[in-house]
Amino acid sequence: MNGKLIILSAPSGSGKSTIIRHLLQEGLPLEFSVSATSRPARGTERDGIEYYFLRPEEFREKIHHNLFLEYEEVYPDRFYGTLKSEVENKLEQGKNILFDVDVAGGLNIKKLYGDKALLIFIQPPSVEELQRRLEKRGTDSPEVIKDRISKADLELSLAPQYDVVILNDDLDTAKKKTIETINQFITKNL
Repeated sequence: MNGKLIILSAPSGSGKSTIIRHLLQEGLPLEFSVSATSRPARGTERDGIEYYFLRPEEFREKIHHNLFLEYEEVYPDRFYGTLKSEVENKLEQGKNILFDVDVAGGLNIKKLYGDKALLIFIQPPSVEELQRRLEKRGTDSPEVIKDRISKADLELSLAPQYDVVILNDDLDTAKKKTIETINQFITKNL
């Protein structure tokens, strides 16, 4: 039996990574899909755990060899993508895969896998709150925050294309709703 795909996307600062960490700690039958990126590691991030960290030229080489299920150049020389091998191996083992991908990447995966994939969009209460969260996080320069906020407008406009939109105005409520949504999906027969 093949597994299912659960895709979480959101503008940067929406709480998506926090919710994903919670999901993985709750013992749900999920395997995390480690994405590749050309951005530098932040804080305590480790290669092969949070991301596969590649130099931009390494990322382009993998694109050239068609090794990605999906990828985006989110900002100049800032690539994010999902390696095909990462997904296919887990699906063949019957594992449910949890994705942390950008909005366009999530839509691309859904196109490929249809009903086997569930798209969940984590929505911030407002763009102003999003900016406050990014500034409080303290990991990005003001220029990067400005770029993230400008990208958030596009991402928020794509939320209606997702299967489920979960408002993260209260983190505990958003975590609970996400767990309920995933449990319903993985126990449903296709």
